[in-house]
Amino acid sequence: MNKVRDFILDLARGFSVVGLLVGTLFFAFSLTPSLVPRPFGIQGLISGLSLTAGYAVGFFFRWLWIYVELPVPRRRNELILKSLAALVCAVVVVTFLWQATEWQNALRTLMGMEPIGGMPMVGIGLMTLLIFTVLLVMARLFKYTFFFLSSRLQRFVPTHVSHVVGVLIAGMLFWSLIDGVIFSLALRAADNSYQQVDALIQDDLARPEEPLKTGSSASLIPWAELGRQGRNFISSGPSAAEIADFTGTTAQEPLRVYVGLNAADTAQERARLALEELKRVGGFERSVLLLVTPTGTGWVDPAAQDTVEYLHRGDIATVTAQYSYLPSALSLIVEGEYGAEMARALFEKVYGYWTGLPRDARPALYLHGLSLGALNSDRSFDVYDIIQDPFHGALWSGPPFRSETWRKATQERDPDSPAWLPRFRDGAVVRFMNQTRGLNDETGPWGTFRIAYLQHASDPVTFFDTHAFFREPEWMLPPRGPDVSPDLRWYPIVTMLQLAADMAVGSTPPGYGHTFAVEHYIDAWHALTEPEGWSAADLARLKALFSR
Repeated sequence: MNKVRDFILDLARGFSVVGLLVGTLFFAFSLTPSLVPRPFGIQGLISGLSLTAGYAVGFFFRWLWIYVELPVPRRRNELILKSLAALVCAVVVVTFLWQATEWQNALRTLMGMEPIGGMPMVGIGLMTLLIFTVLLVMARLFKYTFFFLSSRLQRFVPTHVSHVVGVLIAGMLFWSLIDGVIFSLALRAADNSYQQVDALIQDDLARPEEPLKTGSSASLIPWAELGRQGRNFISSGPSAAEIADFTGTTAQEPLRVYVGLNAADTAQERARLALEELKRVGGFERSVLLLVTPTGTGWVDPAAQDTVEYLHRGDIATVTAQYSYLPSALSLIVEGEYGAEMARALFEKVYGYWTGLPRDARPALYLHGLSLGALNSDRSFDVYDIIQDPFHGALWSGPPFRSETWRKATQERDPDSPAWLPRFRDGAVVRFMNQTRGLNDETGPWGTFRIAYLQHASDPVTFFDTHAFFREPEWMLPPRGPDVSPDLRWYPIVTMLQLAADMAVGSTPPGYGHTFAVEHYIDAWHALTEPEGWSAADLARLKALFSR
């Protein structure tokens, strides 16, 4: 008990006043708006991390000031300076707290969302203090571990060496505990949970009877091995009758091929299954062949899939393969290479067979991916492998900030175009669109090989930037995107924490953030694939159909 009491007293006595002052400022900055509206829990998390980060910054600079033996104010002057700083911090915090709800509601209004009554500041404050206390206790435990190890090592090595080795060993111990025990247990629990959900067969989804449906008795892939997302994908979508009824012309039944994660042990085997199933249903006999890379869970966005099937009057085949059943964020952490491996294997199989067909008798080949699917789709091929016989194009929506092709085109964009909607080399190959500018708004001609990006300036998955830790991102410079709050400001460290938390929110209406609207997919597919027989009035009718 005495050791616990001494630990608590030492924790209280060891508070850095400078750290608390800087941490208080960071807490206030965390209340400012970012890219998407934040719920209570996310705000509390950001505020707790910001307070902790600010405290660490203040503590470090105070320690550095003393370490280099810079002059320290006299006790009385120091007390006056700290009192003035505390007063300034209090005014800043009160001002920011008073405006926090107004900032969030202005952002919600910008995105067409209902305003909230008010931010629960007491709850946010309690959550902030809880996170700060937990992280501070962990830091103190690290310090005691370091001192313990260093004192033992000083019996055998010089003091400076013992300090370095002590820090390294303490860091390894704490990392092993966090990564090898806590993090691994949490991921294992999540993995088991999502695996069970993926295997669950819903009562309202019956096994298809049509032979051309994946999962039917004639299929090479059993219904049970499609996974939850695969069964939803095969069971949904427009029928030939629905398309014909809308267009007033004849239509074909859209073909969909899906290979679940459990259908085969390796990516190569799943890719081979997908190719054989695609050949079985006659996918290469359609006018358009779409190779889709799903998100982490294996989900394919119906807003993208259903619309392109209408535009091509069902004369289209789609093939995709699952590589994970975890959400994209977890899949990227745990199975980062699995998605790229699966995407490459499937592309090589389908593209290899496609290139062996006569040019005048093969379908137009397009790629598509959303979010993590866009990243892995981009990684599925090397431009030097396709340069002699390129496929027709790709539509990548919400590309993550790690996408190499997206990043290169954004960095090397025309100087007069903003980072959130670039123009790249007159749009001859790569084009960008958002809610206000379409793919055909470029002035120059679009070549036969086309890459299209559908993105929103308010999408944190696309515009997260680790450099926001110490500098303002380019997309924050004027002019800003139409869906980005004018009240958004850059603050070192805090802004990066806000953007990281924004990626976990995802609660935006279609057309904002990381959620993409049907009408924008219709415009994107129409410009990219150029289906015949669609007038502006017809496209408006199709948008109205999906809006209902």
